[in-house]
Amino acid sequence: MIVVSIASADRAQRLAEQRRHVELGSPSVKHGVVILGKESLDIAGVECIAHVKDTPVNLSRARNLAGDWAATQASTGGEAIVFLDVDCLPAEQLQGWYLEALSQYPNSVLSGPVTYLPEDAPTEPERLHELRNPHPARPDLEPGEVRQATHGEYDLFWSLNFCVSAQFWRTLRDHGIGFDEQFTGYGGEDTDFAWNLRAMDVSLCWVGGADAFHMWHSVSSPPWEHLEDIVTNANRFHDKWGQWPMRGWLDEFAAAGAIRCEHNVWVVVS
Repeated sequence: MIVVSIASADRAQRLAEQRRHVELGSPSVKHGVVILGKESLDIAGVECIAHVKDTPVNLSRARNLAGDWAATQASTGGEAIVFLDVDCLPAEQLQGWYLEALSQYPNSVLSGPVTYLPEDAPTEPERLHELRNPHPARPDLEPGEVRQATHGEYDLFWSLNFCVSAQFWRTLRDHGIGFDEQFTGYGGEDTDFAWNLRAMDVSLCWVGGADAFHMWHSVSSPPWEHLEDIVTNANRFHDKWGQWPMRGWLDEFAAAGAIRCEHNVWVVVS
């Protein structure tokens, strides 16, 4: 298994904690990071894949770089590539359940549950299991259970925790599928990736037991700090697919008078 993540320098401590948990699952696992921002970071056991200093940040490009690197590092085509958000800690069983699912669905994108941890939550593996409470918006299956997503469930794809075989990542990229690098900043790229999978009849599978635990950090709801990115990416998504993503956030911004829709295009109110 190869684990890849994306991190800025201010996330160094979280990346180190992620590495500790990756090693608990298997000490020999390769672990790479794409660094974002001007400052660098150096975590023992984690290889720097690339250092992307561009602004605004391009999460899509970073994920593509991570996946492409992992595919070149794989010893076999069937080796698992696990994409983990830097705030996510893998359960010790994550590797095993993803490998089992890949043996059944080698030409699929796999997704495990994510639990959002409360503030000051312990991070010891045995304590994490006690805190398991996966986000209710996504399927939560029994350990070892695998189910293909329905047509409507592609909207639920999350890049926080997903897996694909090295060979299938190469196949996706050869067919022009990856994260669309025209989405910059924050918002929309995950749904766009999933809709590309659906358009190409690639199965998305939910995997029980492949849990990740998202460490707490403060958030705003809706995410005001990403307002302009979300509007730009929502308009791009609509141009591409004819539908609006992130509709809840757009509605909240509009209700607050921060944006308005003009001729089927969202604009920020100055």
